[in-house]
Amino acid sequence: MKSRKEIIILILIILALSLYLLFNKTNRSLYRLPGLKAISIEKVSKIEISRNGANILLEKKNGRWFIIPKGYPADPNIVRNILDVICHLKLTALVSEARDYGLYGLDNDNKIVVKAWIGNRLKREFEIGKVASTYRHTFVKIAGNYRVYHARGDFRETFDKTAADIRDKRVLSFAEADIQEIDIKTPKKSIVFLKKETTGGKTAPKPIWQTPEGKKADQSRIHRLLSRLSDLRCRDFIEGRDKKAFKNAIYTVRLKGIKEYSLSIFAKKKGSHDYPAISSESAYPFIIAGWRAEEIMK
Repeated sequence: MKSRKEIIILILIILALSLYLLFNKTNRSLYRLPGLKAISIEKVSKIEISRNGANILLEKKNGRWFIIPKGYPADPNIVRNILDVICHLKLTALVSEARDYGLYGLDNDNKIVVKAWIGNRLKREFEIGKVASTYRHTFVKIAGNYRVYHARGDFRETFDKTAADIRDKRVLSFAEADIQEIDIKTPKKSIVFLKKETTGGKTAPKPIWQTPEGKKADQSRIHRLLSRLSDLRCRDFIEGRDKKAFKNAIYTVRLKGIKEYSLSIFAKKKGSHDYPAISSESAYPFIIAGWRAEEIMK
């Protein structure tokens, strides 16, 4: 008799535990984090970033990213950071179900809406809010889901940009070792430097720069000039004017090697510290920061 009672009690305990586990499992499923599959960065073809009515559309063409509709080249490093967040977005915790989005910077005035496509298929859509107090997470909402989540990483600033911020500001780029001749011209004088390969001696041959007459140049100054020009970035672009509209440069440098490069700097406007310029590697006129232009022209 005792054994029968023990069996019944054991069955009741097992049944109670089973019901508890079933209920607990169901309850946990309400808070299960959405599974976001990683997306191949190379396959993303279009990105839209929207905030408070302002939209930025990026499209990839022939392996390069452009800002649409004007077709300006986008900065590859900035786009790479944007793609890294989009493609590897990871939710780490449920934060709120209260729909009080203003607390998290996810209200209509502050949220940043991000969409990414592969071909014609929208593959990811989410909203970015404030950076969490941990500074290691960002508040986000996933399209079709009213809940607020923590996403891994501090990345709001990566998306909080204007089209001008994302535009590629590199206006001159080359390998310094490729350059064989430098021609510098100002309204008052011009000078040419040629690279001469040295031979002989106990040490490995080292090229030197000299004038066509054989006068040795200041090698460190030549190196500084080439270094500054080899990855030259502008402060901003000049809208509404064509390169051909710029005449009478105060400084022009031409660099000859595998191909020819050029940079022309023009007089700055009254009251401005910066200089307008054009280069062979940019289809648009641009502005160089005053201190940078003066270092080049020194």
